[in-house]
Formats: sequence, structure tokens, C-alpha cells
Amino acid sequence: MSYLRFDKTLMTNLSDSLQKEVLRSNRSGAYSCTTIVDCNTRKYHGLLVVPIPGLDDENHVLLSSLDATVVQHGAEFNLGLHKYQGDNFSPRGHKYIREFDSLQVPTTIYRVGGVLLKREMMFQHFEDRIIIRYTLLDAHSETTLRLQPFLAFRSVREFTHENFGASRHYEPVQGGIKTSMYPGYPELYMQVNKPNEFVFRPDWYRGLEYPKEQERGYASHEDLYVPGYFEFQMVKGESVVFTAGLSEADTAKMEEVAEFELNVRTPRDNFYNTLVNSAHQFIVHRNHEDYVLAGYPWFKCRARDMFISLPGLTLVNNEQQKYEDVMETAEKAIRSFMAGEPLTVSVTEMSHPDVLLWAIWCIQQYANFVSMDKCVERYGTLVADIMQWLLQGQHPNLQVHENGLVWSEGREKAVTWMNSTANGRPIVPRTGYIVEFNALWYNALKFLSAISLARNDAKGVKETEEMAARVAHSFVDMFYNEFGYLCDYCVDGYRNYDVRPNMIFAVALDYSPLDRKQQKSVLDYCTRELSTPKGLRSLSPKSKGYNPMYVGPQIQRDYAYHQGTAWPWLHGFYMEACLKVYKMSRLSYVDRLLVGYEEELFYHCIGTLPELFDGNPPFHGRGAISFAMNVAEIMRVVKLLDKYNEY
Repeated sequence: MSYLRFDKTLMTNLSDSLQKEVLRSNRSGAYSCTTIVDCNTRKYHGLLVVPIPGLDDENHVLLSSLDATVVQHGAEFNLGLHKYQGDNFSPRGHKYIREFDSLQVPTTIYRVGGVLLKREMMFQHFEDRIIIRYTLLDAHSETTLRLQPFLAFRSVREFTHENFGASRHYEPVQGGIKTSMYPGYPELYMQVNKPNEFVFRPDWYRGLEYPKEQERGYASHEDLYVPGYFEFQMVKGESVVFTAGLSEADTAKMEEVAEFELNVRTPRDNFYNTLVNSAHQFIVHRNHEDYVLAGYPWFKCRARDMFISLPGLTLVNNEQQKYEDVMETAEKAIRSFMAGEPLTVSVTEMSHPDVLLWAIWCIQQYANFVSMDKCVERYGTLVADIMQWLLQGQHPNLQVHENGLVWSEGREKAVTWMNSTANGRPIVPRTGYIVEFNALWYNALKFLSAISLARNDAKGVKETEEMAARVAHSFVDMFYNEFGYLCDYCVDGYRNYDVRPNMIFAVALDYSPLDRKQQKSVLDYCTRELSTPKGLRSLSPKSKGYNPMYVGPQIQRDYAYHQGTAWPWLHGFYMEACLKVYKMSRLSYVDRLLVGYEEELFYHCIGTLPELFDGNPPFHGRGAISFAMNVAEIMRVVKLLDKYNEY
């Protein structure tokens, strides 16, 4: 039995099946995303969604969906499913679904009378091409299959509507047609690897509705253009491949390509392997550079997210080369930023003051997973250059003060990962001495000392250790309060006593400025007030302003974003801290927490983890359907737990 398998009972229950999404990518920026019953519920959904640099830096939905119709004895059975205004669904092809599984690729089995049809969907690696293979498993009479493409040709941020500017022109190509609806867009090649008839019957399907956009308070209706349909006969046991891409495919090789793409994938047959498959989707190769996308379907490559997630996405699975490829791109961004030059790579938010500190933590993980010697050889100079640049006060918003601590201005602009804003100002204006910035700073100093030691630089070790000792003393004086936890930030004599998860880094990082008793006290506070089955809350329920439900229109969600919602990536550091402080006695506890994340793989977007969860039961998944930092940190804890279990 497949690990990620859903039967007829669930598939035909739209209240359940429409909540489950499936995502696949091609490792170069394009993706395919819809629900497991092939009904699009977001404007970001589509079978072929690709970046088009010639237009903008957004993704664009070209092929929105593809309806298959089985024709027998003149009777037509449409397997598609679309939602229209007024809670109307047409056609209702989900009633023919017998099962869905995602062992290797999303696979759906349909039964129409005596016809048993299998559909497999996959992306071609590093090609902007979706491949859909239909196999007629059983049929007792002559069977015709009709494929009807729904086209959008729009940005994922917009909608398309019936208009006279859309081109209906198409040209025949091998096994199909090519067409482009608007100037500036590339041609979309739609082909079948079997002789077929394309029937030109242009029409607009009007008033399709996307309920996920309604939930988020956005516009939610559009029209889609259907140029016609492809039709061909099939016999029992036969497989036919349909492809849609930005270049013409060789139809004679389409079956071979489909078989290769099917077999090259790691089976999603357990918790860890499923996370590995999800991890691979975040790493993209574009314009000879390698990046980490922060999440799907709307995030791009953000510097902080890249450095936090990179070790978990690569090193824990022994994918050292992938780590090094991304770090090569990242180093270009770091060097350009420190030199005050425009970035030549597509990494955003490099100027945020904690980004370089996270970069050092990311490199530190390379030392932990590969070796200190190789880390010093490959990244030692980079770490030293970053630290020297920071110590010289060259960062525009991260200053080293006389007490050794680092200070940032965050009243007018959000500078931490808690970056939600309203009316152009931070909702959580964390400023001054920020707790995780300084925990990362202490950790970076100690790591620099370790690098200096490996280089036999006695002077460097002495100077760095003296600085680290001053930071540790100042850190405790500044942040550790009379209640036994850490203040979130301190500025101009004010200490913010909100109980937030940012203090966990002072315990979880390799080097902590706290003694063992203080670490235990901070960790216990996180356990009592912040830990949930789906992550650490961004604010304690006992603190003023607690707002755990990430629902409603944009402004309402912005105010809840970091005021009580739960974040799995923070749980990764929390579980690491549990093992660090309590060691073997917390193994079963951490294992139980991980079970909660395994359950989540069957909800929201199957096989991956969403951006955040509500902070109160039943802890619904919210936000982006697949989030790199969450997948990475849970993977890192799984491997960390394995190491403890070896003893």
C-alpha cells in the first residue's frame, strides 16, 4: 500500500478532498499545483506555471487544467472538476475517482463503467514541461479519450477574463499544436505521442471560482480560454503521453522520458523520504545559479530563509554538492552586499541585519555535517571576512556596541523574521538589542574562534574569546530577567517582557551565552507557554496581544502573523535544545513531536509542511502550502534524533 494514498471515500467528499493540494516542480522554477481531485482552488494553481523573465519576475499560469473525457458508445464521461460561482461544480468528474496515491508521482485511478483509466503526472527535470501519461488499464469495448486544455496566460498575481485581445491563432506541430494568447508570452506546445485529431472549438469558460482566494479576502473569479480538444482512440493496456511545454517535444521519445522521470524519483514511502522529496523542490537552478526558494506558491529566494533552510535541505541527506552549489551563489550575494555593489544574483533581503549571522550559522552546520577541516578550507576566509566587516561597523543596521552586543534599528522598518507590517510600519517593532541577533552574534564569535584555532592563529583565538566573554556577560545582564526567561528586545532602558520563541536560539545554538541552569529555565518557559504539536507559538497566550488564528482578510492576518501563530521551523531549534539540555531523557518526547509532523503530510499540501499553523487547537495549517525552513528543520531534527538513538 502506498504511503500517501487516498481512497474513493475521501476523494468523492469534496469538503475533505478540496483541502488537500499536490505540488510538483522541475528544479528550475516552474511548478504544477492543484488539489488532489484536480479542481483549482487558488489563483496560484495550474498544471504548468512558469517564470517568464522577459515579462517580469513573477510566475505565470499557462496551462490551468486539462480535462479528460472518456467516450464509449457515444456516451461522454468528463473526468474534470471545476468550481463556479454559487457553489456549483461542473463537470463532477471526482465521482469517477477510485484512488489517488503519490508514491512516486501523483497518480489517479478512474473507473467509468467497464473502463479503468490511470493518470500519472510528472515534471521533466530542468525543462518547463509537464508530462501526463494515461494508461487504459481495462476496457470492454472501443474507447476514445478526449483532452481539453484550459489556458490562462497570466501572472499568478492576477486573473484572466474573456477579452478580444486574446489570440485564437494556433499552428500544428508534431502530435499537437502550439499557441500563445498574448504578445510577450512564449508559445505553449501541447502534444500527444499518438496520432490524434485536434478539433478547433474555441470558447471561454466563464466565472470559475477559487475558494482559497475568497478565504483570504481577495478577488476570486476568472474566465479561462479553451482552444479545442485532442481526441484519439485507446486500447486496453495502452499508454498515451500528453505534454505541455515551452519547446517542441520529440513525440517518439515522450514515453521514454515519462518512464525515466517516473523511476528517477525517490519513493515517498515513509516520513523521511517524503520530506526529502519536498526538500528537493525548494532548490532551483536558474541562469547558471542555484537558489533556495523560501516556499510555494508565492515566495522567492529570501536570504534569511536560504541560510536557515540550506543545511536541512541538503547536508542532512548527504547532499554536500547541492549545499556547495547554493553557497556559491550565496557568497556572490554576500560579497556584493559587503562591497556596497548591486547584487548580480536573485537573492532578496540581503540587507536585513541578522542575515550574515545566519550565513555563519549555515556554514557552521557544514563543519558539523562534513568536517571542520573542509569547512575552514572552503569557507574559513568568508566567515573571517564577514566578522571583520561587522566588527568594523560597516553594516548599515547592525552595530557592535561597547558592551559587545549588537544593536539594530527596527522601529520604522521590520528587520527580524517577525516582519509583518501595517500602514508601512512593523506590527511587532522589535528594535535595539534583539535577543536572537545577539545569541547568533555570540555563536558567530565562538565559531570564528574555532576557525582561528584550526588555522593555528593564537592571536585570533585570544582576541575573539575575550570578545565572546564580554558578549556572554552583557547578554545575561541585558536579557535574562527575574522570571527566568529572556526578554525579547531591549532599547533605551526598556526591556520587552513578551514571552516569544526568539529566546530559544540562545539555548539551541552550538555556543550559548547562558549557563546550564539558565538554559534549562529558558527551555522550560518555551515548553510551558509556547510549544504546540505544530510548532512554537510566536507569542505566549499569557502575553498581551495574543492572536493565534491566522484567518480573514489580509490586514487581519497581518496582525495575527507573529502574535501567537505556531511555526514548525522554530520547533526544530526547540527540539534540538531539548536534546542538548536533557539529552537521552527527552528522546521519546521529541519523537512524539515528530509524529505530529508526519500526520501533517496527509493534510494541506500532501507530502510537505505549510508555512505556519494556528496557535490554538485544532492547529490548522495556514499560509504558503510548502515552506522551506519548516521542511528543513524537521529533517534536521530527524537526523539529530537518529544520532542520539545510536548511543
